[in-house]
Amino acid sequence: MDPHGRKFIAVAGNMGAGKSSLVRFLCDQYGVRPFYEPNEANPYLKDFYQDMARWAFHSQVFFLSQKFRIHQQLTAEVSEATVIQDRTIYEDAEIFAYNLYRTRKMRKRDFETYQALYQEILSVLRPPDLMIYLRASLRTVRKRINLRGRPEEKSVPMGYVRGLGELYESWFERYDLSPTLIIETDKMDYITDLVDRIDLLERIERYL
Repeated sequence: MDPHGRKFIAVAGNMGAGKSSLVRFLCDQYGVRPFYEPNEANPYLKDFYQDMARWAFHSQVFFLSQKFRIHQQLTAEVSEATVIQDRTIYEDAEIFAYNLYRTRKMRKRDFETYQALYQEILSVLRPPDLMIYLRASLRTVRKRINLRGRPEEKSVPMGYVRGLGELYESWFERYDLSPTLIIETDKMDYITDLVDRIDLLERIERYL
């Protein structure tokens, strides 16, 4: 950890778990610098949602390269200020890419190439100082996906989202690179509920 108290905070969770909302909230509260997932920059994403088997490898390699760049950038900037990341490179590789492979949407040859690249990248990464895991039920995730109305997400089968949720749980049980904090987001309303807000901030401030 930075001896001056500056930290690298990561926020992990399934689609619709509330990652971006939490990142914005913490930025407003503490003035930390956000690093968001480069969804809009992915030139393969629209094609991927329409034909996952054809575009899975292309899309995941793009995300891996972009997340590596972002990770390196925020690692450099944490010397100046506390930074917070919306979805990590670990999730891309150990949840999303693996889920595509196990559901036969990514071929074994492509997955092995992807994993070899990820392992090389992993060997040089600085881990976060705190990993916040947002846990949400499938019902909550489905509701939030529908509310935010992204066409590419609304077309994703709920079976796919359920599979991601299961992988998130198993990944988080194995994760040991940094201190962790679990936030159950089904009923927590830290935006309008003062009690929830105080509880959330007290739990996070133990690490800040």
